[in-house]
Formats: sequence, C-alpha cells, structure tokens
Amino acid sequence: MAVQVLTNQEVAAPEARESVLRNLAHAVARNRKALAGIALLTFFVLVAILAPLISPYDPNKLAFQQMLQPSPQHLLGTTGAGQDIFSQLIWSTRETLVLAIVAGVMATVISVIVGVTAAYLGGAWDHALNLFTDVFLVIPTLPLMIVISAYAQNHGLGVLIGVIVVTGWSYGARQLRSQALALRNREFLEAARVRGERPSYIIVFEVLPNMTSLIVAIFLGAALYSVLAAAVLQYIGLGDSSDLSWGNMLYWAQHNGALLAGSPWWVLAPGLCIAALGGAFALVNYAFDEIGNPALRPVKRS
Repeated sequence: MAVQVLTNQEVAAPEARESVLRNLAHAVARNRKALAGIALLTFFVLVAILAPLISPYDPNKLAFQQMLQPSPQHLLGTTGAGQDIFSQLIWSTRETLVLAIVAGVMATVISVIVGVTAAYLGGAWDHALNLFTDVFLVIPTLPLMIVISAYAQNHGLGVLIGVIVVTGWSYGARQLRSQALALRNREFLEAARVRGERPSYIIVFEVLPNMTSLIVAIFLGAALYSVLAAAVLQYIGLGDSSDLSWGNMLYWAQHNGALLAGSPWWVLAPGLCIAALGGAFALVNYAFDEIGNPALRPVKRS
C-alpha cells in the first residue's frame, strides 16, 4: 500500500509543475504591466533580428558629411565622423539585448545556486554562503565595477558581462534564500525526503518549480540592472569604444560635443532607447512581483 502511495506522488509531481507553469502563464496574460512590457521587449527583439533590413546604411560607413541635421536621407542626422545615427541606433540594439539577457541569466543562475542551496542545506553551508552573499551586498557596486573594468586587460563584451554578473547576483540570492527557507519544511519536500530523493533532485524538481515567479522576477531585475550598468560603464569609457551599443553612442556623442554642435538626436535617441528597454524589463518585473505577492496587486473597484 505504501508503494502505491509513493507511486502516485511521483506521478502527481510533473502534473503539479505543469499546473504551476499554466497558472503563471494565465496570470501574465491578465496583467496589463506584463503585456505592455512584453510588447516593448518584443519590439526591441524584432529590431535586433531585422537590423540588416531596417538599417538604411552600414553603421560604420564614413561616407557622409559630419553633423548633418535630420532629413529623409538621414532620419536622425549623422555623427561627428559622418556615420548615420539611425543605422547605428538600430544595430546597437543587438549588443544591448545580448548583454542584458546573457548577464541577466548568469547572475540569476548564481543567485539560484547560492540562495537556494544555502537555505535548503542549512547549518554551516547556510552560514558560509550567507556570509559570502553579505560581502557582495555591502560592497559599493559602482566603484567596484569601475575598478574591475579599469584594471581589466581588455574592455570587450565578455569583460563587461563578467563585471555586471559579479556585482549583480547577491540581491537575488538573498531573496531566493528567504523564499526557500519558507519552503524547506513543507509537506511535499518531506515526502520527497521520505522517498529517498537526493538533495540536488529535491532542489531542482521540487523547490525551484514553486519559486518560478520569483526566479523570473530576479532575472528581469538582473537584466534591467545589466542594461543600466553597461550604459554607465560604456558612457564613461570603460567599454570597447569600437562596439556598436547605445552606451558607446552616448560616449562618442559626449566626446564630440553633440549638444553644442546642434546634434541633439545623437544623445536623445540612445538615451530614450535605454530608458524604454529598461522600462520594459521593469514593467514585466513589477508584474511578476504582483503575481508572486498578492499584497502588491492593485485593488479592483466594484
């Protein structure tokens, strides 16, 4: 009889996980903030994919007059080196999105490993990993990023992603640890321990599916942090200035005195794109916060 009960629990586990994902999808579809943020993200993804078709010129081509005003031939004008600003803006979407997604995923993975492992194992593991997290939480983020970037041998995309990941995982780890502590003694985890499941199996297949909304929210927060941090580092010259990104566009606009030279769109266009992409991640992040915490949901009037 006991064997039959355990078998039913094993069969019910995948169904429970599918139910969690189904409920999450329905909650996202009913949330206006999530829909608005996803629409913005979809727009930027399409721009990045279709950049060769949308861009009218080669973004690195130096064949035009310098500092031309917006016109039908150059929708946003040209740079101080004679490059088309609109073409650079379109192609820069690719690197910015890649950086946000890759850095966001890597920071989230580290947060999950450190936070959930510390909470589930407890004892000395919890104290050690919690102390490790606290060290990164108290270190000032921007000075640390500047120091690491300045002393790196090259300022390529890989270094930029590494700097952002190192400085951006600790807050998510703290949140995941708190949530995992609340789940550690739940009945379904006790049942998994009775079945003799390994800790790694319990963490991956029992704990994490019940934290899906929080993990997604942490990824979105890390992606938002990546977009803003990369723009700041590139703007102050700590990125590869030859890369096509919105931060580098702001860097070259500053060095060429775009505002004083009468070329405001060289500054405004990448700045607005950074704000719009950051706003998209923030909207979806707020939506997942509301989904995971009913207390944050707006009150509906009767």
